[in-house]
Amino acid sequence: MDHTLGYLREILANYTEVHPKSKDIYNKIEHYDFKSEGAFVRILDETEIQFLNKILPDEINHAKEAQDDKRADELNEVYELLF
Repeated sequence: MDHTLGYLREILANYTEVHPKSKDIYNKIEHYDFKSEGAFVRILDETEIQFLNKILPDEINHAKEAQDDKRADELNEVYELLF
């Protein structure tokens, strides 16, 4: 699995109990073999994109505060592809 999608999967695991849409996205990461982040983003529906647009800025900031620059950069890659 792509490292970027691995980070995203970890984050989504924290939301699956509260936000059903996160479980859908999590399952896509688990069940498909994406060759790139772009391939992953292309299969998302509008509500999944909106959900990621909502959570990723906070998660990127959290990674920066934890001085985990690699995680912040990887998550930012996905965030940029959503637009």
